Amino acid sequence: MLAVFHKSVAEAPEALRTPNSDSASVPALKDGFLPQFFASLHSSPVTINLGSSGVIAYSLDKQNPLLPRLFAVVDDIFCLFQGHVENVALLKQQYGLNKTANEVSIVIEAYRTLRDRGPYPADQVVRDLHGKFAFVLYDSSNKTAFLAADADESVPFLWGVDCEGNLVLSDDEETVKKACGNSFAPFPKGCFFTTSGGLRSFEHPLNELKAEPRVDSSGQVCGATFKVDIEAKKEIGMPRVGSAANWSTHY
Repeated sequence: MLAVFHKSVAEAPEALRTPNSDSASVPALKDGFLPQFFASLHSSPVTINLGSSGVIAYSLDKQNPLLPRLFAVVDDIFCLFQGHVENVALLKQQYGLNKTANEVSIVIEAYRTLRDRGPYPADQVVRDLHGKFAFVLYDSSNKTAFLAADADESVPFLWGVDCEGNLVLSDDEETVKKACGNSFAPFPKGCFFTTSGGLRSFEHPLNELKAEPRVDSSGQVCGATFKVDIEAKKEIGMPRVGSAANWSTHY
């Protein structure tokens, strides 16, 4: 799986960028560079061009049968999901979905509930997914990205930043390194990222996250890891009401 979002859609945390690493990174979106590289590694790839916002690509090649890749588009919402959710039946009932709905359908409907002023905060929506998963969602109606990974890092999921500041996500380290050089790391476990809210922990939504330089096996600094800061609490704002309750722009 691969997703590249323009920095106007998903601004990568500054800590993810390794100092002096731009010379080793390349523009992921220029002339379709990274999707073409991804396609060279996988058979029968599918590429979805998101215009100026970026690109999503996936292949069913070399996938783990226990952690399958699923893709769907509903009302201009694109979602790429990898993994397995254990409480699918309960979530289908919660979101009013039919019996044929699967994990990717649930994630799209959960996002729509958030976007359309639903009763659940974003951290609860992700926390309610019980299983092994990582997903990337893009809403073209408002150019919003929504990403998350489970609390146990069950699915390979990496993120990085290229030399132009665009966010790169993939389950393949070679693909991420091709565009990002050393400015990449595993996506933080138990966290989600949104266009408007940045990176947050869904396990500890009231705590801030702190970045620490990541050192690889060869001793090189390689991006950053983000961990919950048990000492730092987020400020609690007023409850969402009226138009301000639109999560996708005010969360």
